[in-house]
Amino acid sequence: MANRPNILFLMTDQMQGRTVEPDHPCRTPNFDRLAERGTRFTRAYTPNAVCSPARASLMTGLLPHTHGVLEVTHCVDDDQCVLRTEHPHWAQRLEAAGYQNGYFGKWHVERSNDLTAFGWQTDFGSQSGGFRAYRSKVQKAAGKERLSLSRKNNLPSGYNKTTLYGVTNLPPEARGMGATTDLALQFLKEAVQGSDPWCCFASVTEPHDPFIAGEEAFALYDVDALELPPNVHDDMSDRPGVYRKAARTWADMTDREKKEAAACYCASITEIDAQFGRLLNAVEEAGQLENTIVVLTSDHGELLGAHGLYCKNFTGFEEVYHIPLIVSGPGVQQGSVSSARVGLHDLAPTLLELADAEPIGAPDSRSFASALRGSEGASDQFTQGFAEYHGGRYRLTQRVVWDGSWKLVWNGFDFDELYDLETDPYEMRNRIDDPSCQERVESLMRQAWRVVRDTKDRALFNSHYPILRLAPVGPNILDG
Repeated sequence: MANRPNILFLMTDQMQGRTVEPDHPCRTPNFDRLAERGTRFTRAYTPNAVCSPARASLMTGLLPHTHGVLEVTHCVDDDQCVLRTEHPHWAQRLEAAGYQNGYFGKWHVERSNDLTAFGWQTDFGSQSGGFRAYRSKVQKAAGKERLSLSRKNNLPSGYNKTTLYGVTNLPPEARGMGATTDLALQFLKEAVQGSDPWCCFASVTEPHDPFIAGEEAFALYDVDALELPPNVHDDMSDRPGVYRKAARTWADMTDREKKEAAACYCASITEIDAQFGRLLNAVEEAGQLENTIVVLTSDHGELLGAHGLYCKNFTGFEEVYHIPLIVSGPGVQQGSVSSARVGLHDLAPTLLELADAEPIGAPDSRSFASALRGSEGASDQFTQGFAEYHGGRYRLTQRVVWDGSWKLVWNGFDFDELYDLETDPYEMRNRIDDPSCQERVESLMRQAWRVVRDTKDRALFNSHYPILRLAPVGPNILDG
């Protein structure tokens, strides 16, 4: 048991995959240090671009249609989007293997908020009494919050004028991310003294909108020097109409305000980097970093002005599906950059393989441990990906399919999208109607239908009813 690796899992919320790339303006010295010690994935993706479905997939290794959490749990009635509990979570497998597991911060997987039922013996999830009491204590000690810079979501009329971004007088130690880190540190101080392997999961709510950053971190960024993404003024004329409809919310934003939003977002990530750096330092000072698997990732991304949009939900764009993923630890290739296409849900079987624990077994995901070890040709074995979206408050059906540089967004509510991410990384040209691409569309649809069939998404697979034939080609393509 003592030879099993420890696990430190660092989780953010709504963090773009591009923010950990070397040429990105985000200042993340600890994440950079982690990448030097391990493998950074440039094509990691989420199986669903909203919190609860993605997080449930992370814990179970299942796609949303299999685990049952199709939307964010607080958006629906109590009998809807309920997590199916007959399938084990990877933390339960670790618990059975003798791990001491502690969870700190945002959970948002299911409604009970009783994390002990899912393998976390130490439960400081954000809805627990212990976490809420500690967060209240540090916030009270810090005093009243004031925003020196802020911007509201003002459009359309008749909606709450919610905050999009702001700069606060409160340091990160006095906010939720600081509370999460403090509690995780308390767990680590005890865990590193014991003989049992441990798993510490630290989950912060940032940089989720509203993008709130402290004054010190915000001052690190020259707002005017930040460059807006090339697709910020995309009119999306050849994309689904609902994308353009959603963009009306930010139609009144100036380019300066978009840069301020980006600066607040990056500053928030810089604060997270510092907080997670405290955890990394604690493990290193205890002499256990060499025997600890460290994972840095996020549940999904953020549009951050791309295509004139913010937040997530609508669109299948890379800004919301491409997530950061860095893994380091024993047996993991150091200083490596992998192009393997791996999903957030694939972490479940991967961690269990690395921990030599009993697998959970599901066709929805597969271990990418071979890619972490740098096995010859391993990246070439992970070229395809599949994600699904079921709507949120507004019901719709969307599937996203990747194969190499090609990406198909199969929309059940409008016409589809096809992008070549190698020549068009910012997805400015929808090639779905390009005659030269029809064989590519059929190939990607064959791949999609195979996942639908093998993971038993029965409703979609049996959509032969005449008016429901909304895919470019039907499931019988698998018979060809």
